[in-house]
Amino acid sequence: MKTINTLLVIAMRDLTKLLRDRPRILASLIFPFVFIGILGNSLNSNLSADVGFSFLTFVFVGVVGQNLFQSTASGIISLIEDRENDFSQSMFIAPVSRYTIILGKIIGESLVAMVQLLGIIVIGLVFQIPFTWLQIVSMVIMIPVVTLLGGAFGTLVMANLTNQKQANMIFPFLMFPQFFLSGVFSPIKNLPVYLMVLSRISPMTYAVDLMRSVYYAGSPIYDKVVLHSVGTNLLVVGIMTVVMVTLGTVMFVRNEKNR
Repeated sequence: MKTINTLLVIAMRDLTKLLRDRPRILASLIFPFVFIGILGNSLNSNLSADVGFSFLTFVFVGVVGQNLFQSTASGIISLIEDRENDFSQSMFIAPVSRYTIILGKIIGESLVAMVQLLGIIVIGLVFQIPFTWLQIVSMVIMIPVVTLLGGAFGTLVMANLTNQKQANMIFPFLMFPQFFLSGVFSPIKNLPVYLMVLSRISPMTYAVDLMRSVYYAGSPIYDKVVLHSVGTNLLVVGIMTVVMVTLGTVMFVRNEKNR
């Protein structure tokens, strides 16, 4: 019961911080609006007739996966900043397992990502992205899977950083290339060998492709826009999540003991 209460406190703290931070909420909607409204519409107007599918819808589903993954990962990275302020210093010296802190942080940032997703869905409705109830339910089921992957990635990165300055320098370097390697904005079925390798080891690739695989399930254009089946994506995401969160948490706990 003590562990559960600790998890809930840490998780709700992150959600409360988001709800009180209006600039952060606004910023979390600006980039999806730009990606979907400007880039998606531009690609849709110029390329959809040639490739045979709507680029606007393609980009929208990609942005959903990308946002869930990135938001959770960046939230875990913020644990470095939390570790340096007064509130979190008391949390880190409390008789609480470091594993509990990490899990609570992942749950909290997953909730934050879900709240931000509501705004992206509204953007999708504004641009008349087509949805069926089956697509909505399928994507909702996959949301925790994608956020856990993002949390695992953030945990592994955070465990190897010592301060906020390092995080601000390294995290964008690790995240930004994945926007293109994961196929958020364009299909990545045919790539040069070196880009193919980088794309297939990019965790965001499977977050984006998982959301597309459930959205486009049964569609005649499935093979054009999706890399792997739902089952394959789930298997890879599951393996990556377990490996990254295990390694990241072990390294984080070890580094904390050495502080």
